[in-house]
Amino acid sequence: MRNDYLFTSESVSEGHPDKVADQISDAIVDLFLAKDPEARIACETLTTTQLVVLAGEIRCKGVYEDGAWVPGAQEEIEATVRRTVKEIGYEQDGFHWERLEFINRLHGQSAHIAQGVDANANKDEGAGDQGIMFGYATDETPDLMPATLYYSHKILERMAADRHSGAAPFLEPDAKSQVTLRYEGSLPVAATAVVVSTQHAPGYDEGENEAELHAYVKRVVSEVIPPVLLRDTKYYINPTGSFEIGGPDGDAGLTGRKIIVDTYGGAAPHGGGAFSGKDPTKVDRSAAYITRYLAKNVVAAGLATRCTIQIAYAIGVSQPLSLYVDTHDTGTVAEDKIEAAILALPRLGGLTPRAIRTHLGLNRPIYRKTAAYGHFGRKPEGDLFPWERLDLVDELKGVLGVD
Repeated sequence: MRNDYLFTSESVSEGHPDKVADQISDAIVDLFLAKDPEARIACETLTTTQLVVLAGEIRCKGVYEDGAWVPGAQEEIEATVRRTVKEIGYEQDGFHWERLEFINRLHGQSAHIAQGVDANANKDEGAGDQGIMFGYATDETPDLMPATLYYSHKILERMAADRHSGAAPFLEPDAKSQVTLRYEGSLPVAATAVVVSTQHAPGYDEGENEAELHAYVKRVVSEVIPPVLLRDTKYYINPTGSFEIGGPDGDAGLTGRKIIVDTYGGAAPHGGGAFSGKDPTKVDRSAAYITRYLAKNVVAAGLATRCTIQIAYAIGVSQPLSLYVDTHDTGTVAEDKIEAAILALPRLGGLTPRAIRTHLGLNRPIYRKTAAYGHFGRKPEGDLFPWERLDLVDELKGVLGVD
């Protein structure tokens, strides 16, 4: 590992057009899982100027049965979409929750996919698709996340909270952040650059209003990033000048285009699959959650200060094809022993898709809140973010025979 280097991660706000799409898709997942915990959903969303389009495949009791919509279901879907857009805060001429056009092109799940996933007398439930998934944890932050991404998310979360509360009425929903840290060894020692681009009310791109916006952003940054890191930091606030036109009116949004923002900010590999819009039989989602859970517990148990875990599946096959642990030369226990310990834990059930969903309780409407500010590094809240729990630490230590 290099001893002195710069690393950068970015985040985007809940009002970014791609994140609007992610939140709509996950609101639909929650709607269906609330009605049928065994529902199958693959919902993609397109957003653009005054338009939201849904496409994908579903199977859900009480919503779509025998190849047809249950009466009232389509109206409930549309109401869910409009409510989601309203809660984000879009009441603009170019994108308004009440006036936007809505098109629903969801339809029934392919029988050929269903036959591979469904359990029967001859096989356990299989993975919803082939794929490779990664989980990661590092001791750089209290939430065991890369610091560059952690601070990027926290800046935008704070700005969104101020916008919703009215504390920063000049802010509009769309925003992006980017944090560059200088590392010495594995430790961040300075924030060399912070970029924040935020949609704003008219007139906040010049004069005293612009100065107020810039001062506000710098204050937020100073309250999020520890002062010891803010030495000679360069700030780039709305570097293009004006940012009044934003959200889906400024740029089209699609589900699943912010997968690095959703995960580890580029600090760890990504298997390529997006999360939002997918029910938990899709291992793109559920296996990425279990690998984060495992990596976080490995680090919290003191078995390593950094940990990457990869897992792979084939569609229709229940058992994982491979499990790989990399502690990046920071481990206190051999990696093959950690792999064996994970597979030996009875309540993980060999990491089959069904066992993952059962252990983490994923067949519940818990996904809308994951779709902005990252799926990882969040505080467990009741049923939310169960993959962030640290309840495997003692079991891992016990199997491995460490204190």
